[in-house]
Amino acid sequence: MAIAVIPSGKALGADVEGIDCSQSLAKEIVDQVKHAWADNLVLRFRGQKLTDEQLMNFSANFGVLDKAPIAAAKRDQAKENGYVGIISNIKVNGIVIGALGHYESLWHTDMSYNDEPPIASLLYSIEVPPTGGDTGFANQYIVYERLPEATKERIAKLRLKHDSSLNSVGELRRGFREVTDPREAPGAVHPIVRKHPVTGRSALYLGRRRNSYIIGLPLAESEMLLDELWTAATDDDLTWYQQWRVADLIMWDNRCTLHRRDAFDESSRRLMHRTQITGERVLAT
Repeated sequence: MAIAVIPSGKALGADVEGIDCSQSLAKEIVDQVKHAWADNLVLRFRGQKLTDEQLMNFSANFGVLDKAPIAAAKRDQAKENGYVGIISNIKVNGIVIGALGHYESLWHTDMSYNDEPPIASLLYSIEVPPTGGDTGFANQYIVYERLPEATKERIAKLRLKHDSSLNSVGELRRGFREVTDPREAPGAVHPIVRKHPVTGRSALYLGRRRNSYIIGLPLAESEMLLDELWTAATDDDLTWYQQWRVADLIMWDNRCTLHRRDAFDESSRRLMHRTQITGERVLAT
């Protein structure tokens, strides 16, 4: 049995049809999905009906499940699953049940502030707002390929500190203090250019902009170079946007993409369940 892979026509992203993600999958099907994923970086499976257990089982086809990240704000822990994170603005009895609220989520790579960032994230939609809340993805292979040769040479051996104090909507995580100097920010240090262990391709690896710092450079020089790289990394023609429907499942490769989320009306409800795949050391090119 072969699946159908329909590319978005953009710099990344494809729909996968002919697969029920709630069921146990034959190795041949998993291999086809992995091949499509390597080619397209982001895959969408529409019309899926998944329990948390089924979401976890499907995700585990692509690696070892990782624990959900720590939330910025304390919330209703009774609704938490250790491996399934809740992304939501919904409140029950005045208590938020999920992370990230209704705000814009800035361009980032998931948990790049860890020594071994997750290789993949999967997001499943249960409730979506009528407008807003779209998720954008950017192809970091093409970003790197388009850089001037002088810039490639300049960043070839540079390493970047990825701040762990703030999440992608700018909230301070529990247990952290405010940072005013990026050089003092907590977080892992990774190569700015990483080699993908499956495809062998080089990708720009920036994580997130706020509080990041290029090791060894004067702060002003680090800021100037990062601004240049981020402008290239988020060019519109390298992006694809997911406009959510209920029962969409999206999986993306954290090693070669950035993603962001549009804000949406606070009075609308948005409920997503998320898994991630255990990480690996970031390989330099």
